Amino acid sequence: MIGIGDNGPASLLPQYIAWIESSEVLVGGERHLDFFPDYTGEKIIIKGGLSQLVEKLQEEKRNIVILVSGDPLFYGLGGVLAKKLPLEIYPYASSVQLAFTRMQESWQDAYLTSVHGRSMKGLAQKIDGRKKIAILNDEENSPNAIARYLNAFGMTEYDAFVAENLEGPTERCRHLTLDEMEKAEFSPLNVVILKQREAVERASIGIDDDKFIQRKPDKGLITKKEIRVLCLQALHLKETSIAWDIGTCTGSVAIEMSKIAREGQVFAIEKNEADLENCLQNQHIHRTDFTAVLGKAPEGLEEFPDPDAIFIGGNGGNMEQLLQLCVNRLKPNGRIVMNIATIENLAEAMGHFKKFNCDVSVLQAQISKSKPILNLTRFEPLNPIFIITAQKGLEL
Repeated sequence: MIGIGDNGPASLLPQYIAWIESSEVLVGGERHLDFFPDYTGEKIIIKGGLSQLVEKLQEEKRNIVILVSGDPLFYGLGGVLAKKLPLEIYPYASSVQLAFTRMQESWQDAYLTSVHGRSMKGLAQKIDGRKKIAILNDEENSPNAIARYLNAFGMTEYDAFVAENLEGPTERCRHLTLDEMEKAEFSPLNVVILKQREAVERASIGIDDDKFIQRKPDKGLITKKEIRVLCLQALHLKETSIAWDIGTCTGSVAIEMSKIAREGQVFAIEKNEADLENCLQNQHIHRTDFTAVLGKAPEGLEEFPDPDAIFIGGNGGNMEQLLQLCVNRLKPNGRIVMNIATIENLAEAMGHFKKFNCDVSVLQAQISKSKPILNLTRFEPLNPIFIITAQKGLEL
């Protein structure tokens, strides 16, 4: 497998060209195969799914060369085919490497990601606070779409550099503002680099309650910061965790989950339409982009992937059915953290979790916060709450 640039044979070492000329089968995209009009062997165009191609190549006894753009192991075909075929891989410079070269910018400290052939969902928390970012994209998730997305999440501290058709006859590289990038036209073959114009730091864990849009005049419809921090630590989230937030309300827990599990996925459900709207607005304010849907759990949870962690802020009166489903769907060693305000619900939840063979612990949180009164200070208590942590054992 040989990496090739947009300048065709000019990007290849003489040894590579000799291997191509002496091969019996040449495999690649149509654009790559067109670089070799005089090739005398069989040409196989890579199109659509790879399963048939892999089967064909596994049966081949002839000498084969596969052409792939840039570095085959950087978001490329090499990573897939190397698991299926005995390959020798010879990379060319990746498009990202070439783009940083044109920008005359070092890239050892850059964050690299791709929205090529995949959803942009979750990009906000992945890149928030990062000073330098390279994004591989496609015609749907174009530079224009990326600019609209960033503007929607208020990530206007970034300027862009777009490198198109690198090393091809129509190569073009431009520095652009996000507004300029949203309106400009681009070739489908491009790389977007984002660089902070000014430093913007990510929020630390424990976002203040007044930073969230909440339903008014009702009170108590948010998991308070101090309790939220205790719940987040109990969930044992990793950067790649998949997590659920059931009864998300303002989205405060899900938002902080997303900041911790920024390379994972967070899914939230809320039965109140007005609260869900607040959650969606809070996502944009706090630069997180997770899936939040309207529904009363357990209905709707079947659409979510199996989680590593679940937070339950409310059960809507169907506790046993909900907890049974959550335990069943939870991955081995996963954790469920549940907030409960009454001793009756505490006893019920403890009984269900033990029946479902979970290891259970309870933390009673009674917290008071200082509050000024004239020139003095007094303590004002928060409502006491029970925080249940249930861990699912390893499946045999």
